Amino acid sequence: MRANTIIMIILAGVFGVVAVVLANMWLAGQRSAMAQANGVQAGTLVVAAMPLKFGDALSADKLREIPWPAGAVPAGSFKTVKDALAGNGARQALQSISANEPILSAKITGPGQRATLSAVLGEGMKAVSIRVNDVLGVAGFVFPGDRVDVLLTRTVRDGGGGEKSFVDVLLQSVKVLAIDQVADESKDSPTVAKAVTVEVDTKDAQKLTLAAGAGQLSLALRQAAGSRGETTERVTLADLIGDTPEDVAKRQAELDRQKAADAAAAEDRKRADAKIDGLAQAVERVGTQIDQLSKVKPTVAPAPQPQEVVKEVVKYVQPEPPARATIGVFRGVKLETYDVPRLK
Repeated sequence: MRANTIIMIILAGVFGVVAVVLANMWLAGQRSAMAQANGVQAGTLVVAAMPLKFGDALSADKLREIPWPAGAVPAGSFKTVKDALAGNGARQALQSISANEPILSAKITGPGQRATLSAVLGEGMKAVSIRVNDVLGVAGFVFPGDRVDVLLTRTVRDGGGGEKSFVDVLLQSVKVLAIDQVADESKDSPTVAKAVTVEVDTKDAQKLTLAAGAGQLSLALRQAAGSRGETTERVTLADLIGDTPEDVAKRQAELDRQKAADAAAAEDRKRADAKIDGLAQAVERVGTQIDQLSKVKPTVAPAPQPQEVVKEVVKYVQPEPPARATIGVFRGVKLETYDVPRLK
């Protein structure tokens, strides 16, 4: 047997022993935890015996008691069903409660109270309704219990007589209490609403009331766990394109000039193409004529016949002298001429 095989066998045995030891330690810890749990003093807690929805009245058949560690009782819970139903009048559920979920005082009304929005409101909070439609209400996908941002869209006149439109984030992370007349948070089917009721403090209620007459309110649905506020800024029409109206006019004029220049260039190219086509046709016609001439058989001219060369000889002939001559004789200042025969 090779040394590598022996080493692998030894390592496997060591790892097996370590695994067994760790498993025994874990089992011992579990037994110790169970033993400690058995020594804790147990109590009771009232839970829902069946699912409850908004407005359901509490009764003995809808509640039951279960064992619960006495040191871990939730705040606002009830130990017995009798305690949960005590008082003059029945209690009603203010929100959806699942089966075996603890019954807490914050989730139910007081004795004899009805499940209304006034019972759902927090300390110092107000309920304000705003009008929406199928678009402004996020297409009906806002439900009671959701958090929304309220946006305000306004159009005002500037100093030059023009109009400016802008959008502001009026309120952030506002809790929705009801959609139309429905305040049940268990409702999960989209509904196109005409009014949304939100929970705000007194100052925000004033803002909403004033904004309803100053412009158009719309909702922006927030993430379920996103309740933290964020920095916002006003958005205007210039932010949509990043330019002022003057910049838009200049850019449009530049586009018009560019369009006219492109049209002129296209017309020049069209004329140049027409000239090139004409030259191409002329070259083609010349080529056709050359081809036709190349097909004609050449004619052979007859050989030139020899001709007699006539030479002209010029001789100088001395003219004969005249037979008579004229002689002039001066006699003083007078010239006298005589015609005499010429001597040979």
